[in-house]
Amino acid sequence: MIPTLGVLNISDRASAGVYEDTPGQACVALLRDWVTSPFNLDYLIIPDEQPRIESELRRMADQVGCALVVTTGGTGPSPRDVTPEATITVCEKLLPGFGELMRSTSLKYVPTAILSRQVAGIRGRTLIVNLPGRPKAIRENLEAVFPAIPYCIDLIGGPRLETHPTRMPSFRPKG
Repeated sequence: MIPTLGVLNISDRASAGVYEDTPGQACVALLRDWVTSPFNLDYLIIPDEQPRIESELRRMADQVGCALVVTTGGTGPSPRDVTPEATITVCEKLLPGFGELMRSTSLKYVPTAILSRQVAGIRGRTLIVNLPGRPKAIRENLEAVFPAIPYCIDLIGGPRLETHPTRMPSFRPKG
């Protein structure tokens, strides 16, 4: 069975067509470059509305059965940024190490990384990871955490994802 990976871009302006969805497309490009296993893609752009985000995360996990869902955007401190709250609401277990590593990685580039509120968690057999909304930051953050993602998906009973050994080596314990 071919796994499905989900990309959910959360942006009022991109969902309204005010500007091009570069964050979501940047995320898709990275997945296509790094993941060597065949996969289907569930891709959507929605506004910063917590009930809608929660609904789409549930759909991607429960109905589509995505192995991984990455969100882009909505992780800052502004009143409309509610992606972490939606993610926390739908997840059964949180994985705080993801957010910790992403923030510490971003601090190497910008002092405002302390304002970021990315979280990650598990819903059933789906790993959900929040990413920032800028393509450069998406790459920096996803590069930091992605080596652990295939093994995490293994541990929660998801499909085996293989990655390109030189572009994005993944870590799995020996044995």
